[in-house]
Amino acid sequence: MKHALLIVCAAGLLAACAGGGNSRYAMQHDSAPDDDFDASRIPDAVPRVEPRSRYGNPDSYVVNGRRYYVKSSSQGYVERGHASWYGKKFHGHRTSSGETYDMYAMTAAHKSLPLPTYAEVTNLENGKKIIVKVNDRGPFHPGRIIDLSYAAAKKLGMTGKGTAPVQVRAIDPRQPARPMQVKQQGTSSRYIAARMGRQVPEKSADTAQPAPASSYTNSEIFIQVGAFSSRDNAEQLRTRLDRQFNNLNVAAAFHDDTRLYRVRIGPLASREQADRLIERIILNGLGQPRLIID
Repeated sequence: MKHALLIVCAAGLLAACAGGGNSRYAMQHDSAPDDDFDASRIPDAVPRVEPRSRYGNPDSYVVNGRRYYVKSSSQGYVERGHASWYGKKFHGHRTSSGETYDMYAMTAAHKSLPLPTYAEVTNLENGKKIIVKVNDRGPFHPGRIIDLSYAAAKKLGMTGKGTAPVQVRAIDPRQPARPMQVKQQGTSSRYIAARMGRQVPEKSADTAQPAPASSYTNSEIFIQVGAFSSRDNAEQLRTRLDRQFNNLNVAAAFHDDTRLYRVRIGPLASREQADRLIERIILNGLGQPRLIID
């Protein structure tokens, strides 16, 4: 796991940050803290209006050869995917926002949300919810959408497994008690099954309310590889993927809300299968894959 604090730096720190993780961290591998503690006693982050970080919000940045784009606003953001956590290796080091990482605080890392952003994270396996302050960049492991501090992950009940399916919803600090009235990504859309020349309705998920723990078992897992305003471009990518993965369903999805054609593979049998396919897609330079759970 490598965070953008290694590459998003003030000019004076660029040389030190660009050198990689070997000289920056005393530990080679991450781990949980040595002492056990009751995470339920740690209060959630309290949303408040703050200025944007001077160093944590470039227009874009590159990690491991891939470019990431920072959102201009967190307004309306809600997404489902998988969360991971980071702990002792990074404790006490500077985050991408300039704050010091504290594995006992309720914070998180995200690839594209502006820093800082406050977000509600729901564990879709057990229904637990927390509120965190997003003040760092990451995770850069395929298929993960958020990296939680160890305390946040422990409070969410996911440290034993290491990852968990979650919903992440940005909170408006001006109205922290009021959920943003938004649609979950991937809703109000229709799939165009290009190879069959017919429309396939997408499973409806028009609510931003967290699903109960049991619903994740019945959810469908997809990999989104690209999004295009042009159907021709979407079809070209679909054709390339179809050749590479000819035993899987590859479709160009047109979304009414964004007016984009999104190219997806799936539904897939398991998260493990999705992770393996994401690695293959990246290695073959076929797109920018993301794990999608509907």
